[in-house]
Amino acid sequence: MSDYAKARELGEEAREKEWSRPSFAKQLFLGDFRLDLVHPVPPLPDEATKRGEEYIRALRRYLDGHVDPALIEREAQIPDDVIKGMAELGSFGITIGEDYGGLGLPYLYYCRALMLVGSYCPALATLLSAHQSIGVPQPLKQFGTEEQKREFLPRCAKGEISAFLLTEPDVGSDPARLATTAVRDGDDYVLDGVKLWTTNGVIADLLVVMARTGRKISAFVVEADSPGITVKRRNSFMGLRGIENGVTEFSQVRVPARNLIGKEGDGLKIALTTLNTGRLSLPATCAGSAKWAVKIAREWGNARVQWGRKVGEHEEVARKIAFIAATAYALEAVCDLTARMADDQRNDIRIEAALAKLYASEMAWLAADELVQIRGGRGYETAESLAARGERGVPAEQVLRDLRINRIFEGSSEIMRLLITREAVDAHLSAAGELINPEKSSKKERALALKRASGFYAKWLPSLVAGTGNLPTSFGDFGPLAQHLRFVERTSRKLARSTFYGMSRWQGGLEHKQAFLGRIVDVGAELFAMTAACVKAEEDARDLGRKPYELADTFCQQARLRVEALFARLWDNSDSQDVRLARYVMEGRYTFLEEGILDPSIEGPWIGTPDGGENVRRHVRTT
Repeated sequence: MSDYAKARELGEEAREKEWSRPSFAKQLFLGDFRLDLVHPVPPLPDEATKRGEEYIRALRRYLDGHVDPALIEREAQIPDDVIKGMAELGSFGITIGEDYGGLGLPYLYYCRALMLVGSYCPALATLLSAHQSIGVPQPLKQFGTEEQKREFLPRCAKGEISAFLLTEPDVGSDPARLATTAVRDGDDYVLDGVKLWTTNGVIADLLVVMARTGRKISAFVVEADSPGITVKRRNSFMGLRGIENGVTEFSQVRVPARNLIGKEGDGLKIALTTLNTGRLSLPATCAGSAKWAVKIAREWGNARVQWGRKVGEHEEVARKIAFIAATAYALEAVCDLTARMADDQRNDIRIEAALAKLYASEMAWLAADELVQIRGGRGYETAESLAARGERGVPAEQVLRDLRINRIFEGSSEIMRLLITREAVDAHLSAAGELINPEKSSKKERALALKRASGFYAKWLPSLVAGTGNLPTSFGDFGPLAQHLRFVERTSRKLARSTFYGMSRWQGGLEHKQAFLGRIVDVGAELFAMTAACVKAEEDARDLGRKPYELADTFCQQARLRVEALFARLWDNSDSQDVRLARYVMEGRYTFLEEGILDPSIEGPWIGTPDGGENVRRHVRTT
C-alpha cells in the first residue's frame, strides 16, 4: 500500500462516520437549505446568560487594569502575574464544569471571552485557547474516564496550564507519518519522540500527547515534569510573540497506563472530534480583531484629512471601511451562531466549526490588511515607534502579523478545505463511492454501486431544480434581507449540482481536483456566513432597529459578488496549467529565474532534529 493510501486509510478510520444529528452545513452542500436548523437561534438559560455577562465584565476590568499588551509584545512574554490573575479569575476553566472546579459557562461566553481577549492581546487569547480548546480539558470532557476528570480537570481549572502535542518535525497534517511511540511496559507506557510547535509547551504542567501504539495512534495525559521530558527550545515567530511555544523531546518517559485517553488507537479520532468544538476559539479571536479594526478605521477615517476631505469619505477608502465593518459583523455572527449550536447540542457542527475556522481566519486577515492600507505608512509602523514620536500607538501591523498564523493553526486553510469537502460529499460517497473509486474494479461491486447510486440520484437530482428561493415572498420575516436568503437557497442547489457535475466529470479523480473542491467549499462558507449574518441581524434588530440590517445587507451584497466569481472559476481557470508549471518549477526547468539574487537563509537541513541544550521549560505558579 502506498504512503498516500495509508494516510487516507488512517484518516478514514478516525472519521466520525455516523450522522446521528442533523447538520445545517451538510444539508447546505446537498442543496437543502434548512433554515429551521439555525433560526430561531437556540436561546441560553437566563441563569447561564447572567453568569456569562458577569464574567465578561470582570474579565474586561482585569484586562484594562492589569494587562499591558504593548509590554507583552515588546518583551515577547506574558508576565507570570498576568497568568496568575487570569487563573484567579477562572479564565483557565471557562468551559470546565462546576463539578470539577470550573466556571461551567456556555461556549457562547467562552467565545465572547476569547473575542474580548483576542482584540486586546492575541498572545494571551492563544494561551487560553490552546489550554482549553485543544489541551487537556476538551479531550477529557469528551473521552476521559470519571477518574481522569476528577484527577486532572480541577487542576486545569485552577490554572495548571495544558498543551496539545501532535505535530513533529516531519509530521504536519499527515498523522500517518507520526514517529513518536508509546510502548506498553507493565502498568506504564514508555514514550519516545520529538514534538514540534508545542503551544504552551514551555510552561505547561499537563500535556496531551499523541503517540503511535503499534500501527495506530493513541492519546495520553502526561505530567510535563516527568523524567525524560526536555523542552529543547522556545520558538520565535512572525507574530504572537508572547506565546510559549517550544520543541519537546521525550526520552524513555514513563506514563501510567491509566492516563491513556479512551482506548488504544483512538488518538486521531479524539484529536479530530476535540477540534469540532475546539476550533471555535479561532473564529472568536479573529472576530475580536476584526471588530477592533472597525474602531480604528472609523477613528482614523475621521481624523485624517487629505485633499480637503476626511480620508474615509474618499471612495477607495470608504470601500475598505465598508468591507471591514461588514466582515466584522459577519464574523461575529458566524462565531455566535456556531457557539450557540455547540451549546444547544441538537446539531452535528463538525462542518460548521470547520467552516467558521476557515472563513474567519481568511477574512479577518483580509480585514487587517485593508486596515494597514487605510493607515498608510502609519499602518506599517509599529505602535511603539508611533508612540515614541508622539502619535497614537495603533498596533495595526502587529495585528496583521498575529492574525497570519490563524490560516495555519489547527489545520491550514488548504487542509480545512479538504476536510470539509470529505464531510460535505459524504452522502455522495455513501451512494456512489465504489462506483467512482478506481480501486474498485469487480463487476459485481460496480453493479451494486450503480444500483445504489441510481436510487439516490433519482430522488436527489429532481430536488435541485426548484425551491423556496424561487418564490419572491419567501423568508418575508427577514424584511430587506429576505432576498439574500432566497439567494442562499438557490445557490445551495447550484452548489450541489456543481458538485455532482464534478463527480460525473472526474469520478475517482475528483479527490485530486483540490482547486475545484476548494472553490466549492469557499462558496459554502460564504453561504453559511450570509445565513449567520441574516439570522443575527434579525435578532439584533429587535433592540437596534435598522442598523444591523444595513451591515448584514452590505455584507451579503459583497459575499454574493465573491460567490459569483468562485462559480465562474469552477470551470474557467488555469488549474491544469498551474499544476504543470509547478511541476516544471520543482524539476528545475526554470532555475534561470533564480539568477541575480542572493539567498539570506541560514544554512541547515530543511527538516532537522533539535540540537542538545538545557531544558528551557519554566513553571508558572498560578496557585
